Amino acid sequence: MSETAFAMTGGRVALDGRPVLAGVDLTVREGEVVTIMGANGSGKSTLVRALLGLTPLSGGTTLLYGSPPARFRHWWRIGYVPQRLAIGGGVPATVREVVTSGRVARRRRLSPYRQEDREAVARALDAVGLADRAGDSAQALSGGQQQRVLIARALAGEPDTYVMDEPTAGVDAGTQRLLADTLARLVSAGKTIVLVAHELGPLEPLITRGVVVREGRIAHDGPPPEPEGDCARPGHEHVHPHAAEAAAGPLRGWQGEP
Repeated sequence: MSETAFAMTGGRVALDGRPVLAGVDLTVREGEVVTIMGANGSGKSTLVRALLGLTPLSGGTTLLYGSPPARFRHWWRIGYVPQRLAIGGGVPATVREVVTSGRVARRRRLSPYRQEDREAVARALDAVGLADRAGDSAQALSGGQQQRVLIARALAGEPDTYVMDEPTAGVDAGTQRLLADTLARLVSAGKTIVLVAHELGPLEPLITRGVVVREGRIAHDGPPPEPEGDCARPGHEHVHPHAAEAAAGPLRGWQGEP
């Protein structure tokens, strides 16, 4: 039996007193490629943040590889791609520096970067087509290019599981195809992928399972919803997700930090 990457049981989340998730049960096993879809405000981004332990549950439990988030110590196994790049402190970071931060969980505290770290960063930059922008300020890039930086940061960490929140939002068709090719190689290597998506586009052939969130509950969990062009088939109920939820904040603790 394959290992369980995520297991949420009876997951509930309330933000500002408003219920966002209402008793969610969701398990993601090793090697699955799961898309989480839903309308704006349905709770899909909150769901992935709760799976990771970034948004606290008001009820129920969530486990990462069998451990509660507070006791999970193997953060190198998880690569997270949020919706937007957040760089604080007023100090501009280069693209290479941001991507290199994806190697933190694989290093011993205060140890210098090794050749294998530099090689992983180079491969990640090349995979998203940003090798020639490595020395540029990440803040100076377009929104789509910044999204590619976030994807490269996750790739550089070489995790077992990737959690991507709207990775194709704001990126052009060519970049979407580049991402699809990259994910296809990860899938071939047995990696687990959880993907929040508004539209799948070139990623659609990779998806093995679709989860649709509606009003904080799981409305569908099984074969991916059919593309819009197939919705006319008799007996087919088309599920069409709308615009993405508001962007999630930066991941805290994803590299094993408190």
